[in-house]
Amino acid sequence: MASGGGVAALLVTMAWTTMRVLVGLALGFVGGVLVGALLHSVRLLRNLLMPIVLMLAPISPVAWLPVAIFVFGIGDKPAIFLVFITLFFAIVLSTGAQIESVPKTYIHVARIMGATHRQTFWRVILPAILPSLFVTLRLNLFGAWMVVLIAETVGVGTGLGQITAMARSTFNAKLVFFTMAVIGLLGFLSDLGLRQVQRRMLWWIGPGGVR
Repeated sequence: MASGGGVAALLVTMAWTTMRVLVGLALGFVGGVLVGALLHSVRLLRNLLMPIVLMLAPISPVAWLPVAIFVFGIGDKPAIFLVFITLFFAIVLSTGAQIESVPKTYIHVARIMGATHRQTFWRVILPAILPSLFVTLRLNLFGAWMVVLIAETVGVGTGLGQITAMARSTFNAKLVFFTMAVIGLLGFLSDLGLRQVQRRMLWWIGPGGVR
């Protein structure tokens, strides 16, 4: 019974940590695409906000942890916020750069066929930039796992990060290595799941075009 309870507790802990990573990534990806497209489309916003984005982007996500705890308190939100920050600025900058690289002929053809600005974005520009944005997302996936563990150690108090900190403070080498193995497995599985999502969303590329 104790063993079964321990396994159940471990699975719950893994689920909470994974949830924080996935929610933060989803918010960072969607928010980054929307803000990046908006900054690219509206010159006034670009002139006002792009210097701020460029100033904040180099700041390590870990440096945001005190701010997150001060704003959100102790709980899930600081961890989710750190994962969000890990991806958000990279996606904002990548979105603007990728929109600039979309061939102008695609946009001209869409306009000639009567597409509105909204239709051009959703049916021409977004499908053209999504493959590169998914590459950025996957590159930041493992960074997201790193920062969520740090946040769980300090700002959440639960999760795999807390177990790692407890194992380190008690010099429990077996627990340290076991937790590292679990984190590595979850990182691998999350990347595998992201690749499946990528294949389904980028159906027009074909199986050979997604890695």
